[in-house]
Amino acid sequence: MKKDIKDIISVAPMVDKTDRHFRNFVRMINKDVLLYTEMITAQAIINGDLDYILDFDEVEHPIVLQLAATNKEEAYKAVKIAEKYNYDEINLNVGCPSDKVSGNMMGAYLMAFPEGVAEIVSEMKKATDKPVSIKHRIGIDGKNVLPSSFERTLFDKYEDMLNFINITEKAGVKKYIVHGRIAILAGLDPKQNREIPPLRYEEVYKLKKEKPYLHIEINGGIKTVEQIDEHLKYLDSVMLGREIYDNPMILEKFGKYYGKTINITREEIIEKMILYVENIEKKGIRPHRFLMHTHGLFHSINGSKYWKREINTPKADSETLKRLLKEIGRKKKNENYQ
Repeated sequence: MKKDIKDIISVAPMVDKTDRHFRNFVRMINKDVLLYTEMITAQAIINGDLDYILDFDEVEHPIVLQLAATNKEEAYKAVKIAEKYNYDEINLNVGCPSDKVSGNMMGAYLMAFPEGVAEIVSEMKKATDKPVSIKHRIGIDGKNVLPSSFERTLFDKYEDMLNFINITEKAGVKKYIVHGRIAILAGLDPKQNREIPPLRYEEVYKLKKEKPYLHIEINGGIKTVEQIDEHLKYLDSVMLGREIYDNPMILEKFGKYYGKTINITREEIIEKMILYVENIEKKGIRPHRFLMHTHGLFHSINGSKYWKREINTPKADSETLKRLLKEIGRKKKNENYQ
């Protein structure tokens, strides 16, 4: 059964990070934040191993499938196929700046083609009754990537983003997740695109003020509860990515946004991890596929390096976790762990 979505905090889609194992890890700490899959291309869904690509556990609700598509035909087919997996929402990626994605006319590249994006969304909505949202940047620099026939390749003004919204909302989009930087499609890798272009949060605030009937969520450079609180003064919801991955215990602090208090110890989380790893071991899945996502459990406290070293070994398994849990209990008595 799907869980009602209280769309306040979400965990950003992150390639090679937000797979089902990491999402299960998040749920061991927080049951409410909105989860996203990794960005999945329409072609991968049309041609791939569907259970491997799309399947997820019931506990992961509420969960959003993030799709990257080049054209409306592929988008329709992919969403239609994904229907049987019962995601809570479908999101179209119009924000990824990577060369590979742009080279295939997907992601942030599509911000230069708002009419085309509107057509893709229209076809997606024909294939599902789930909400369809868009994740995008405030603009793009498409120099050396966009077609030479374009009169300009720089779409970095607020008016450019507003034009993108004006056109795509006509296709029935009611929710936009806005990364508060432009994307530079050539010359910067994805990491640099998350750091070098300056943040322009005020433009996202302005968008919400001009279009109060839309759900506007902000993303980009957000790391603290204090920053979240500030953004929620102006916007509907907030998305965090790397901070949650690197410091997952921050999820405990998000209970207040859902009217609850989350008090969970690292030992209690490890107990849940043991059960999860034992289960995937029975299925023949290598524990490393899960444990690789838990490096941040002891972020910035004593024992962090030791934890990472122990769970990062190829032979780490449920027995490793049981041993570590006992060691933590002993060391905690000596105040070596918090």
